[in-house]
Amino acid sequence: MPVNPELIGKEFAPTPPYLVGREKVREFARALRSTDPLHLDPLAARAAGYADVVAPTTFPIVLQDFTLQQLLAEPGSGIVLSRVLHAEQSFRYTRPIVAGDELTATLSVTGIRMMGGSSMVTSEAEIRDAAGEHVVTAGSVLLVGEADA
Repeated sequence: MPVNPELIGKEFAPTPPYLVGREKVREFARALRSTDPLHLDPLAARAAGYADVVAPTTFPIVLQDFTLQQLLAEPGSGIVLSRVLHAEQSFRYTRPIVAGDELTATLSVTGIRMMGGSSMVTSEAEIRDAAGEHVVTAGSVLLVGEADA
């Protein structure tokens, strides 16, 4: 079954609030082998004008994953995880993510393009804080391979 073109323009329900924890930010930074004190040391982050440690720029993938799980679970989507390759990722920030932020993400499917027997599914997860203010938009392209014959 090919990817359902009716997904274009679909907006999923916002994710439950996600409280960004200091240790989660530190763990993510360490996984990236970051030594930037803004990611690891609350005192350094405060000295730089932040309320707490600052998440690495790729941290929004944590929230975007929740939204992509919604897409993968969508009945009749034609997207089967075993045929998915994460082809592209982008982030457009309004402000950095800081420990203590409570964030929600809303996914929209912005496009589907056929390439041979495969589909490129483009989506954006808009991530907002507890006040409803935009923090970052995480964009991705999933390459969905054709079904096995």
